[in-house]
Amino acid sequence: MPLHFDYDSMAGANEVFKDRETGSRWQQASAAAISGPLEGAHLALYPFIRTIWSEWRRRHPDTLVLKPVPGYAELMPAMNKLIDQTRLGAGPAPRGAPQTDDRLRPRETVAGLEIRDEAKAYSVAALREVRVINDQLGGTPVLIVHQPGSDTTTAFDARRKGRRLRFRPANEEASQLVDLETKSAWNAYGLCVSGPLKGWQLKPLILVPEFWFAWSEFHPKTTVYSNRGVQ
Repeated sequence: MPLHFDYDSMAGANEVFKDRETGSRWQQASAAAISGPLEGAHLALYPFIRTIWSEWRRRHPDTLVLKPVPGYAELMPAMNKLIDQTRLGAGPAPRGAPQTDDRLRPRETVAGLEIRDEAKAYSVAALREVRVINDQLGGTPVLIVHQPGSDTTTAFDARRKGRRLRFRPANEEASQLVDLETKSAWNAYGLCVSGPLKGWQLKPLILVPEFWFAWSEFHPKTTVYSNRGVQ
């Protein structure tokens, strides 16, 4: 049954929406119905990539663009200021956020990943530094790739027919990778472009961009990636 949503309220500094069909209320961060006839249900999260317009247009030149509503352009200076603050991770958690986890700053931007009830946060600051991470979460070998020029982060199940692959960047931007097992060349979107595995596509994993105060609130048992070890 298709659902249509409207803004309802805030809970723990996180938006709550109500669907028109059943009146159930849904938490934005968890995509779960928290009250109403559908309480306990979860919405499926579609794969997506957080990137900049020029990088998206390079890969998808024929893409459609959502037309802004009237008045949106006037909001852009304030929005750009907020984006700059986000890149710096500056500022406290908003009023109402139960911020208690001080492993990262409240507004540190993280890429959150959850597999089989295990959650991990990768701070964008750390990703910009290391660019390529070979990790494991929920029993799954994971590849995380960050292209610092566009702040594009992608994640994949790092297996090919059950065999784990490990990767290293082949250039400064990490737009090209090499796997250590077969020496095949890959792009940052999980596609092998040359070598023994040419044409193989790694299974994408969904990374969720969040402020740390929000990710840690809804994933209280999360670990935190650090290039100095797991926190």
